[in-house]
Amino acid sequence: MQNFIKHRYSVRKYLSKDISNELLNELFETAFRASNTGNMQTYSVIITRDVKKKQELSPCHFNQTMIMEAPVVLTFCADFRRFSKWCELSNAKPAYNNFLSFFSAATDTLLAAQTFSTAAESKGLGICYLGTTNYMAQEIIDILELPSLVIPITTITLGYPDEQPGQTDRLPVDGLIHYETYNDNKDIKAMYAYKESLPEMQKFVLENEKESLAQVFTDIRYNKNNNEAFSKRLLEVIKNQGFLF
Repeated sequence: MQNFIKHRYSVRKYLSKDISNELLNELFETAFRASNTGNMQTYSVIITRDVKKKQELSPCHFNQTMIMEAPVVLTFCADFRRFSKWCELSNAKPAYNNFLSFFSAATDTLLAAQTFSTAAESKGLGICYLGTTNYMAQEIIDILELPSLVIPITTITLGYPDEQPGQTDRLPVDGLIHYETYNDNKDIKAMYAYKESLPEMQKFVLENEKESLAQVFTDIRYNKNNNEAFSKRLLEVIKNQGFLF
């Protein structure tokens, strides 16, 4: 299993081969065994197969082709609505419309999503995470008709791979782990040296007319204006969905 995970890769091109409900349910049974806060399982998953619904969702994910090509699109949502309704029906008073509850639900949602992804890949399926979910959360809420206390956290496209792309780079293990206390004196330049040396990364620098790869991230890919604008949008969405903080 460790070797399998170590050699995984994201898949963005899929065969036009269906995924049975039986296989999906098997994968969800595995995914929902993931660790979670208080065994409350404060998440839900919206399964999208319908072409028209995919067409609605596609602009929310910047029209990335895998939304339409993948046989299944999964939107993993933080969901304190179900648990709160159960409390109310059981003469208990829920108080989960706060930041801690949202943060816990979002964490548990991602744990379930990643467990699902690993299980799916072990069955020969390919997946790709779509970070655009956080940028366009309100539009996704409207399309999927998500009620209060339910917020989309991440989206996964799922299907049988029609490609075998190379793995993307990762930082060295020593750069990411710390013993007993945080070590803030690591050689950062050495840590990022391999990434900076890759031809495709050097190409990014040249194409964007920047001095360094870091500038591609700070000035182009994840710049201050976009980060602040999308942060403001997401905070409003979270509040509008009933989490008050």
